[in-house]
Amino acid sequence: MTSPGRTERLVLPGVLTAEQAAATVRGILAVQRPDGAVPWFTGGHLDPWDHTEAAMALDAAGEHERAEAAYDWLASRQNPDGSWYAAYGYGPGEDGRPAEGEPTDRGRETNFCAYIAVGVWHHYLSTGDEAFLDRMWPCLYAAVEFVLSLQLPDGTVSWKLDDGDTPDRAPREALLTGCSSIYHALRCALAVAEKREDPQPDWELAAGRLGHAVARHPERFLDKDRYSMDWYYPVLGSALRGPAAQQRIADHWDRFVVDGLGVRCVDDHPWVTGGESAELALALWAIGESERAVQILRWIQHLRAEDGMYWTGYVFADEAIWPEERTSWTAGSVLLAVAAIGGDEATTAVFGGDRLPAGLAPAEDDCDCLPGA
Repeated sequence: MTSPGRTERLVLPGVLTAEQAAATVRGILAVQRPDGAVPWFTGGHLDPWDHTEAAMALDAAGEHERAEAAYDWLASRQNPDGSWYAAYGYGPGEDGRPAEGEPTDRGRETNFCAYIAVGVWHHYLSTGDEAFLDRMWPCLYAAVEFVLSLQLPDGTVSWKLDDGDTPDRAPREALLTGCSSIYHALRCALAVAEKREDPQPDWELAAGRLGHAVARHPERFLDKDRYSMDWYYPVLGSALRGPAAQQRIADHWDRFVVDGLGVRCVDDHPWVTGGESAELALALWAIGESERAVQILRWIQHLRAEDGMYWTGYVFADEAIWPEERTSWTAGSVLLAVAAIGGDEATTAVFGGDRLPAGLAPAEDDCDCLPGA
């Protein structure tokens, strides 16, 4: 059982006390299944990206064994091609029997599959466990190779394979949010390879091409501009830093930020969400705007439930919580943002990005907006 003593590093005035942080960690642990899976909520489904985010939050709280169990779940469920399915059921099946870990969406989304690299590197930095790093390497390697099999000639990465499709039949469509996350994952994968003294030059080239596309070529991505994630994810994923990142945040602040409440999911609905708000806070911290990051986290305490978990969102036009679910990944995103602001070494190293390999940027259009440029 998590105690306040284990979460003292997650204290942030006006956001979390040690006792409150411990309650949030207990809430995530209560959702985690005996096989290590962390679904969205008890009886809900699991997706590999949010599962990994919850595992990272557990590491930030010192729950390393439970985090490792989450990564073991990923290793045990990996498909032969290195991918994972987009969703797995952890609630009652149609006939009333438990659908424990059975795929419910057999699409394979590239950003979901890449994110294990971020989690594995974060776990290693949290624990120093080199045996874990070596044990997870085949899983991580296969995941990255699957993702890069879907990289397009312009450097972007196709966003998914439908059930039964092969890479040569993948839709030639890329998402800015997903590719920003993949770029971050590739940088973490390169850090793992570097630590193991197992260089991966093809990954370096792929990361450089992808980072360049995210930072300099928005026209290469599907138009999802109404989503706040497309606004801040190039910053959160570390493809933008310095003045370019500052300008991007400033350009769309008024479209997405609702004073006193948090961050809209989309710009045309009166709906603020805890996950997007916490992620924006993490992005703000990464570019040196910790005061605004803390302010955002203070605003979303209206989403905190009595059990320490967080409601997914709030429709402020109706003064209504919606949907009525308290998600493990919303709680996880809050804990990770607090951990970064509080100086947790593993979390700052992963999301700050200064010490992550940046890949090899293309010679054309070289700019100072990419890390390491």
